[in-house]
Amino acid sequence: MRDEHFQTVAFLAKSLSDENRLRIILCVSSGKKSVSSIVEALGLSQPLVSHHLKELKRSLLVKIERNGPFIYYELVDDRILDVVRTLSIVATDLLTARKTF
Repeated sequence: MRDEHFQTVAFLAKSLSDENRLRIILCVSSGKKSVSSIVEALGLSQPLVSHHLKELKRSLLVKIERNGPFIYYELVDDRILDVVRTLSIVATDLLTARKTF
């Protein structure tokens, strides 16, 4: 990996470093969702979901589609979900092997 890519990777990793963002990514990975459907599915407040969607959009992880007065969010690339799944497996393995905290 070249040095100029570290900043880009760090930017993406920072976007994935919030539990609620990860939950939103999982939610929109199954198809387009409105803010209200994400709020209902995850049990989070509307302002919190909107804040995290703004960050995910800014980091190019989700895209929006406008349909009349409604806005729908979806995952930009299915490989993002693969990255999240891989991180989950690695995290589980590391924490399982850890003997002290």
